[in-house]
Amino acid sequence: MSKPKPPHDFDENPEWTEEDFGLARPADELFDAERIALLVRQPGRPKGSTKADSKQQVALRLDREVIEKFKAAGPGWQTRMNDALRRAAGL
Repeated sequence: MSKPKPPHDFDENPEWTEEDFGLARPADELFDAERIALLVRQPGRPKGSTKADSKQQVALRLDREVIEKFKAAGPGWQTRMNDALRRAAGL
């Protein structure tokens, strides 16, 4: 059985109206702290993760042409750049 199609005027993410904002309530009025913590993504690795961070964020100045060349090949340009640097470093 197939899923029914929404009406032609259905908007999955409509703009909020003044009425919507007036009806909105802060999460802490609706949920306890434990539930709010489940809804909010914490930065970094998930709790209990045993995998060590394998990447390190750095600030690096590169020639514009180098960056444009990697970006021109499409998504994944940072991974390709990392791979090229690993090869250049003999890793």
